[in-house]
Amino acid sequence: MKYAFINRHRRVWPISVQCRVLEASVAGYHEHFVRVASAAQRRHLSDDALLVHIKVIYAETRGCYGWPRTWRELLARGILVGKERVRKLMQLHGIRAKGKRRFKVTTDSKHDLPIASNLLDRQFDVTEPDKVWVGDITYIHTDEGWLFLAVVIDLFSRQVVGWSLREDMGRDIVIDALRMAWFKRHPGKQAGLIFHSDRGSQYASQDFRDVLSEYGATASMSRRGNCWDNACSETLFGSLKVERLHGQRFVTRRQAKDEVIDWVLWYNSTRLHSTLAYVSPMRFEKNWLAAQAKQANS
Repeated sequence: MKYAFINRHRRVWPISVQCRVLEASVAGYHEHFVRVASAAQRRHLSDDALLVHIKVIYAETRGCYGWPRTWRELLARGILVGKERVRKLMQLHGIRAKGKRRFKVTTDSKHDLPIASNLLDRQFDVTEPDKVWVGDITYIHTDEGWLFLAVVIDLFSRQVVGWSLREDMGRDIVIDALRMAWFKRHPGKQAGLIFHSDRGSQYASQDFRDVLSEYGATASMSRRGNCWDNACSETLFGSLKVERLHGQRFVTRRQAKDEVIDWVLWYNSTRLHSTLAYVSPMRFEKNWLAAQAKQANS
């Protein structure tokens, strides 16, 4: 308000005098109106200029953002523009997110191993980190043969906290992913961690159950043939394959591994997540930790 008053009366009294009387900074006055002018300029971007920004975001995300995420990303970059304008401009120029596809299930649930109860029961909204992890396996085709990916996702932030890439999908792949998550996060045996998965033989194996017991974690499993009980991992794999893997030919497993790891790191640190109010998983968790610290110090 001070700066607006000074600007209205700049022809009556010198700016320096007004700032001194009102105990305002001359430098702050000029910075304020630079910001105002910059914001006004951004609001009045031409369609051609806005389209350039949209195409840059589309290229950087390899075409995985539709108009809602593109609009949010524009706002995050300081480009103040209406969402309807972004939607119509992208539609006009045929800029759209890659389409979703169906993928095969890799679960082998035809076994006589012990099955855990469905403790999660589709309660996907978790209020703290490292309270519920979910695990799952998918596969990727290469010219050298199949490459299998196992992940561990923290349901609180949807962050991929552990993963393993192997040429086979035996129990070691899920154990490796779990150990990575444990040593990365250090939740402690008293955290009351629930680990949810499908009924695959890898997760029902004695070796995997022994590792869960070692970490003080409790197993939870989906109902038979019900992919919606593990919907978060299904969504993650769908995003990975649509946004990064579909349409690519991998000559070697190494090439596929590099793409998967690159996407996972980008997903964790940068990709805007609709469930998290359009921030990345890592940013969501950092914001939560900062809010907890502020509350503790107040």
